[in-house]
Amino acid sequence: MTVLDDRTTTWELWTADEVAQWRTRVHELAAERNAVILAHNYQAPIIQDVAHHVGDSLALSRIAATSDAETIVFAGVHFMAETAKILSPDKRVLIPDQAAGCSLADTIDADQLRAWKAEHPGAVVVSYVNTTAEVKAETDVCCTSSNAVDVVRSIPEDREILFLPDQFLGAHVRRATGRGNIHVWLGECHVHADISPSNLVDAVRANPAADLYVHPECGCTTSALWLAESGELPGDRTHILSTGGMLDAARRETSGQVLVATEIGMLHQLRKANPGTDFRPVNPEAACPFMKMTTPEKLEACLGDPALTTGYEVDVDADVAERARQAVERMIAIGNPGSGE
Repeated sequence: MTVLDDRTTTWELWTADEVAQWRTRVHELAAERNAVILAHNYQAPIIQDVAHHVGDSLALSRIAATSDAETIVFAGVHFMAETAKILSPDKRVLIPDQAAGCSLADTIDADQLRAWKAEHPGAVVVSYVNTTAEVKAETDVCCTSSNAVDVVRSIPEDREILFLPDQFLGAHVRRATGRGNIHVWLGECHVHADISPSNLVDAVRANPAADLYVHPECGCTTSALWLAESGELPGDRTHILSTGGMLDAARRETSGQVLVATEIGMLHQLRKANPGTDFRPVNPEAACPFMKMTTPEKLEACLGDPALTTGYEVDVDADVAERARQAVERMIAIGNPGSGE
């Protein structure tokens, strides 16, 4: 990949014909490999538009598990491809860039979790799906941003809870449940954390007629609720939503303008879902560099000769995968897991 400056890569200079030719090649390769291409909502629009399915990580992993495809190509970050492998152990899972990590998932590893558990014997471990397979394997039950409150409410009130790794989602759950025995790991997604209270206040005051969609991982979630409680932004126009929840809300949206506090890749799907509404980012700079590591060139290479693409393959130790799968299945048993992020 030739970097022309800190934002522009060669594919961004392709003509419409070149994009169309690339899409044709990718779809032909996918058909030859019996592969399904999954793209997360935070991927670049060109990647989202070539994928067979676009969504959040858990929804995509569940699609992969029910797909007839032999190979899953996950255009996302590494823990997402791991989750797909956990739920589809007999399928080949590929990721276009093995280095595509996650600042949130990296805030806690299995050793740190084991040490935390030792400090709180008997506590129930609730892990957000945005964690590594090894952390999920040390978890009692997983959760998503849309069902975290329900998962916690399903746990007896006298049981301590270790909630990880996102401190902002944990604070939201603690506030929503009113439970004082939830210990929250101090992790964060650096992109969502940088969508700050000042970003939010400035955006709301500059766009007073807009509705507001806020992801609970954001550093501005408390400020959004404060604006609603103070009356500066009506409560019925303030929505704390997962990415899947945002997409559902967008399809029903009647407001002419919506401010969106999450990674800016999400705007592509929101605008496609409702072209009549003006969706604007609260922080236009909120782009995940790990998500943007998947380029058209890498996606095409990932679908190349199977004998030459082993470097793209994601695998999970069988014992780790089995224990991690149990944590995900316990979540599903509680109720509809909704959206992954």
